[in-house]
Amino acid sequence: MCAAQFPNGFLWGSATAAYQVEGSPLADGAGPSIWHRFVHTPGLVRDGDTGDVACDHYRRWKEDVAIMRRLGLQAYRFSVSWSRILPAGTGHVNYAGLDFYDRLVDALLENGIEPLVTLYHWDLPAALDDRGGWLNPEISKWFADYAEVMFRKLDGRVKKWATLNEPWVVTDGGYLHGALAPGHRNRFEAPIASHNLLRAHGAAVQAYRATGRHEIGLVVNIEPKYRASDDPADVAATARAEAYMNRQYLDPVFFGHYPKEMVEIFGEAWPDWPSEDFALIQQPIDFLGVNYYTRSVTRFDANAWPLKACAVRQKQATYTETGWEVFAPGLTETLLWVKRCYGNIPLYVTENGSAFFDPPTAAKGRVEDPLRVDYLREHLGAVRDAIAQGVDVRGYMAWSLLDNLEWSLGYSKRFGIVHVNFATQQRTPKDSAHFYAKVIASNGAVLEESTS
Repeated sequence: MCAAQFPNGFLWGSATAAYQVEGSPLADGAGPSIWHRFVHTPGLVRDGDTGDVACDHYRRWKEDVAIMRRLGLQAYRFSVSWSRILPAGTGHVNYAGLDFYDRLVDALLENGIEPLVTLYHWDLPAALDDRGGWLNPEISKWFADYAEVMFRKLDGRVKKWATLNEPWVVTDGGYLHGALAPGHRNRFEAPIASHNLLRAHGAAVQAYRATGRHEIGLVVNIEPKYRASDDPADVAATARAEAYMNRQYLDPVFFGHYPKEMVEIFGEAWPDWPSEDFALIQQPIDFLGVNYYTRSVTRFDANAWPLKACAVRQKQATYTETGWEVFAPGLTETLLWVKRCYGNIPLYVTENGSAFFDPPTAAKGRVEDPLRVDYLREHLGAVRDAIAQGVDVRGYMAWSLLDNLEWSLGYSKRFGIVHVNFATQQRTPKDSAHFYAKVIASNGAVLEESTS
């Protein structure tokens, strides 16, 4: 293998999430999700933005697949809206919703694009939230039943499945701090939601082993923690932050227990979990998806609840529109860290991207985004460095294919490599998309040319 290239068969793609791009959330018999409720609650989302239209991908999917083909994408990672398939979360199957994903998968395959399907990307059916949502232990069965519907319909055409996307965000944003749906703020609820997410993951893997014939994994977001100093308080704060964000959802899957720091973080709110739960959670997976955006330089802060830790802004560093430091070496370290801690499991970088200012409309059919091009170049180089050091990375999914609804930030932050004019739904591939197309066509060789 040339030093500038990636392994033969390396999978190049891009990613989206259902509620962020599809629009038409109640179309054709679909039920509302917790995000549909959240965005329609005044004051919770910037500028009152909703996902009612979003990128209109539900109706414009053919156009979007054509764009993927023109860019040379080999894979498309997308999520399924649970409430499109089961409007009440359980029971009756809405075949019109199922048919949407059926047609999408067929179109991808016809265009030489491999579908990577995520079963849950944060949009829980509202009907299940009414029954306790992720706080109800029955949700592991509900999720497995939903997953089985999808497996029976699409497995074979879909050969790579992910159960959950970023369970840390679901719990931290949705149950601890309230910034994301369903908007709870409760220290006692957060551990329960986390545990039930992992139980649901395990139950879905079990269901796949009974009916599926290919691969299933889990997607987590990892943010490497660098201590701000050698002060013992900073060292301890960094260990708590790493356990809370990075190890809370991996140690149970690979080792059958939570990090010891979780008791320190949550105190009396941390339950004593039954051992049989870990037998369910610790189902063998075929791959791990890693979402990486930034790092955190961590110091002790007695007022930062519940970790007593906070991130320190770095001088002379570039920050994205979301306030995240651009730090590509952290991606190499993240991939090496996973191998060091959990073994050489096959890895996919399932999300990696940046929000920088882009104009609402494209000028003369072009969107220049040099900072995003640089971000892609540097982070793809970081992936290559990890591979050179023996990490089994098998693919990279740029976040995101399209500018979209950035959750509670509305449409104020643009992550797409394809620009979307939200007034007209006009799509315009940005310079970053054209750069990424060259990377794909050369299997990474263009990276060496661009840095020489």
